[in-house]
Amino acid sequence: MMPPTETKLLTVEEYAKIPDPPGGHYELHHGELVFASYPIFEHALAQKQLVRILERICTGWFVDKEFAFRPLPEYEVWAADVAMIPQQRFRTIPRKGWLEGSPDLVVEVLSPSNTARELYDRERICFDGGCSEFWIVDPNAKTIRVSTPDGVVHQYTTADEIPLDRFVTGKLVVAEVFAE
Repeated sequence: MMPPTETKLLTVEEYAKIPDPPGGHYELHHGELVFASYPIFEHALAQKQLVRILERICTGWFVDKEFAFRPLPEYEVWAADVAMIPQQRFRTIPRKGWLEGSPDLVVEVLSPSNTARELYDRERICFDGGCSEFWIVDPNAKTIRVSTPDGVVHQYTTADEIPLDRFVTGKLVVAEVFAE
């Protein structure tokens, strides 16, 4: 009987030296490489709409898609479908590095490959890194699920508006996200 082989966790420094493969990019989750393919068009449209809407409403905030960040100090480099951070925090990101900690707002657009376990893990790791709100956008159901670190969860439909009180005075009209 052979003894089990010990798996070595990949560090952020080691991860930074690995080139992205064709057709996508790597993320570092719990010290292991995770391949993320490029999003399909429907996914990219939802991301673009959210970026446009949030940039319009949330002045003083940096909003971007496919935003890389280090939610925890080691073994983690994740990418949010859409992320938002205050401008002053944006200016602290090392030019040859990533945001340390989670964005204040992390938005994930559902893909067919997403599992409930993966989304729960992503939400938990983002909250551990300081995220204030975690959104899951479902383009098929046309809903947005908003959760906060204290365990409060709200589900919004196209008839609703999402209050943005944690960030600015204003509301996001859910129907705008899914407008054709």
